[in-house]
Amino acid sequence: MSKKITKIDIIMRPSQFEELKEALNKIGIAGMTVSNVLGCGAQKGHKEYYRGVEVEINLIHKLKVEIVVCEVPVDLVVETAKKVLKTGELGDGKIFIYDVENVVRIRTGEEGRDALQY
Repeated sequence: MSKKITKIDIIMRPSQFEELKEALNKIGIAGMTVSNVLGCGAQKGHKEYYRGVEVEINLIHKLKVEIVVCEVPVDLVVETAKKVLKTGELGDGKIFIYDVENVVRIRTGEEGRDALQY
């Protein structure tokens, strides 16, 4: 029986990325995809000033870190991310966890767990 493959998406503040990347590396995460994203949640955006006039900004800059794991336990990734990213303030982010049906490495044609090995 093959091991379960899981995708973990972390939405976070850009300022904390280096610390998160180092912590994930220490627990064995060898690869990730990082995207700049815009969004808002409970913060409802924020206000800025342009030429002395208040302007409401509805979307806030965040990073989306995508990780697919098989060998590294999902709970370990989640706990590591929470430990690094939690400030107790609005905007700490979210972690989304998904089941992955299959992974295919294009270069070699490897699938499943083998496609995730570096």
